[in-house]
Amino acid sequence: MALPLSGVPLVIGHRGASGHRPEHTLASYELAARMGADLIEPDLVPTRDGVLVARHENDITGTTDVAEHPELADRRTTKVVDGTEVTGWFTEDLTLAELKTLRAVERLPRVRPGNTEYDGLFEVPTFAEILALRERLSAELGREVGVYPETKHPSYFAGIGLALEEPLVAALAEHGLNRPDAPVFVQSFELANLADLRHRLGLRTRSIFLLEGSGSPHDPVVAGESLREVVRAGVDGIGPDLTMVLSRRPDGSCGQDTGLVERAHRAGLLVHPWTFRAENTFLLTDFRVGDDPGAHGDLAGQISAFLQVGVDGFFTDHPDVGAAAVQAWEAHTEEQRPNG
Repeated sequence: MALPLSGVPLVIGHRGASGHRPEHTLASYELAARMGADLIEPDLVPTRDGVLVARHENDITGTTDVAEHPELADRRTTKVVDGTEVTGWFTEDLTLAELKTLRAVERLPRVRPGNTEYDGLFEVPTFAEILALRERLSAELGREVGVYPETKHPSYFAGIGLALEEPLVAALAEHGLNRPDAPVFVQSFELANLADLRHRLGLRTRSIFLLEGSGSPHDPVVAGESLREVVRAGVDGIGPDLTMVLSRRPDGSCGQDTGLVERAHRAGLLVHPWTFRAENTFLLTDFRVGDDPGAHGDLAGQISAFLQVGVDGFFTDHPDVGAAAVQAWEAHTEEQRPNG
């Protein structure tokens, strides 16, 4: 496997280069790779006919132009997904052929107005198309471009007869990627889902358990109390909310190291926090520049603070900044070595 697993932190193109192009489009993924991302990250949901496609959620109201398609007006509905009531259009109610008539739009138009210039240009890609793109880019760039798929709402989809696991493992196997040294991480917020993938379906790639916590020292994961469960599930690492790694002070600034990275490493787990975005509205306050919420602050500085505590990789909407930050961190680390 060409991707480094330790020493050099991995840059994960979160939904592609979603700070520069509408998320989860082939254009976004390709730009991420060309900007230096080690891996591209699709969120996977199924169509009515069971095809895995890339969308942040199965509700596609805010990420496609579906509302402009009168022939699909009757598909608008209200559902409860993982305990949350949602009204809109859903991938599981459209066939792939119907979904391919839609075009992607920017999910955060007020924060990223520049991305709206690309509204209406790109299709919703299938997982198979993303894997084919990965192969082409790896050949063109002369390095392995990895893929980091997330199973979205796996219990919900299993409950309606559209389980994600079997087609995911089948697609990886078809592309020669269901092997321990493949440039692949599979991620999920459901630990049981990852255990099922590993033990029932024979997933052999690395897997990451995603975590959304309070960042408090009393959080069970931050305190290290739940890491044993992750290890027992056969998972290779965790993907925590970034404030679970470096706490957020009441004023929104960067706080202390929670010790999570050190505890995870002692347990043999990798740590890939999320999500690093350049806009001031998403940054810890001491890395903001100016008062405009949509202006870019010092994302490289914020990333560097996390690299210093030993994270093994990170999710970012701006892989160009992420790759540059890693290069600068490597150069600085080399200078600090006795013979550097």
